[in-house]
Amino acid sequence: MRTPFFTTCRVSPVFEEVTTVRADAEVNPRDVGVDPTAVGRIWHAVEQLYRSGIHPAMQLCVRRRGQVLIDRAIGHASGNGPGDLPDAPKVLATPDTPFNIFSASKAVTAMIIHLLDQRHLIHLDDPVCEYIPEFGVRKKQWITLRHVLTHRAGIPNLPPGSMELDRLADPLGIVQLLCDTEPEWRPGRRLAYHAISGGFLLGEVVRRVTGRDIKRFLDDEIRKPLGLRWLSYGVRPREVKQVAVNYFTGLPAVFPLSTLLQRALGVDFYAATDLSNDPRFLLGVVPAGNIVTTANELTRFYQLLLNGGALDGVRLFEPRTIRRATSEQSYFEVDFTLGLPLRYGMGFMLGGKTFSLYGPDTQYSFGHLGFTNVISWADPERQVAGTLMTSGKPLLYPALYHAWDMMRQIGVACPKGGVPGSKGSRAPGVKAPKRSNRRARPRAGKRVPAAVLREPAISQGNGSGPLGPPNP
Repeated sequence: MRTPFFTTCRVSPVFEEVTTVRADAEVNPRDVGVDPTAVGRIWHAVEQLYRSGIHPAMQLCVRRRGQVLIDRAIGHASGNGPGDLPDAPKVLATPDTPFNIFSASKAVTAMIIHLLDQRHLIHLDDPVCEYIPEFGVRKKQWITLRHVLTHRAGIPNLPPGSMELDRLADPLGIVQLLCDTEPEWRPGRRLAYHAISGGFLLGEVVRRVTGRDIKRFLDDEIRKPLGLRWLSYGVRPREVKQVAVNYFTGLPAVFPLSTLLQRALGVDFYAATDLSNDPRFLLGVVPAGNIVTTANELTRFYQLLLNGGALDGVRLFEPRTIRRATSEQSYFEVDFTLGLPLRYGMGFMLGGKTFSLYGPDTQYSFGHLGFTNVISWADPERQVAGTLMTSGKPLLYPALYHAWDMMRQIGVACPKGGVPGSKGSRAPGVKAPKRSNRRARPRAGKRVPAAVLREPAISQGNGSGPLGPPNP
């Protein structure tokens, strides 16, 4: 339904008709320390969000202690968007429907870079021009890989024309446009979210160091070893129609937000939604914005990180690599692109005690948002990995409260500590942090405590590991 001021989809009056539950995968909630009624409250928040008409399709997967607590979908993957006719063919969304995760791709791309550093093929404090020599012009010779990962490179906006669909088949051409641009400020000086630009640079670094494009590297080194069906940059031609269709919904994008988004994305807000459905976008490689996967698969990736780098007998990362990737690099600085105070790691958006993307009291959580209400995260204190996929692309809308309530209900349902195999909520041999009456401002570069992310025994079967945070 379209009105001059608000755009929504049609909502089925009977939710059961548009809901798919992977019942064979969901464990008994009590087996992972969750009250069964709490699962109902979580899903009720999802249903309320669907009732708003903002999201034609949604997927939610939540893992607790390595086990699948929730794996469900509601709505239609295609055929029921605001612009679709009432009698248009409709495809039901299921837990197996692949979604484009947009900027949530950055976390996966960042871990590829950290994997190269782990293998001593690159160093994070090397200048980008060490690997892309032609980039070291117009005052960009001081931009390091760390600057790119932490949104401090000074090139938050794409040059005009970079996101033309026909250009996506030539990522090297986009890199050349970035080589020809000049930073907006000195590298490292300001925090400004690099929505798309940094990804193309990181992708080119991967290609020049390994001889493989970043899509093939992801497939060879992460997707295939984990046995995942999707989790790749874009899809193959025969898979395009399987991807959930995205729709613009909600309030119109108005100044100044519309201008900020256009500068960051390289296209206006409405065009970004249409572009994401174009086969050329889905067949291309956009390292910062077009990984296609399911909620279940993405939570498996975050479970891998929660486990210290090992899952189902396969080790991909060392625990120290994950600690470094999720260590704090900015403490509630105002992001000059988003206009909000955020905490960043090297490739991740970090949680907080009070203000957090991942619900209240989630200061050790890490994850990433995707355009606009896709979110995936890991909470080491609660032993939770979660992903919410959405196909509606609103900017602001009143029902956003229900998304926040869903995150809150997950935090309430999954209490901190009590991880089986650990003593209390601390790792063996790790002392509780000392308490102090002095309130000190955390410094940039603060690391997640070693007891929050530490090396587990390689898991067998379900991917859970004896991971426990320190006592608060």
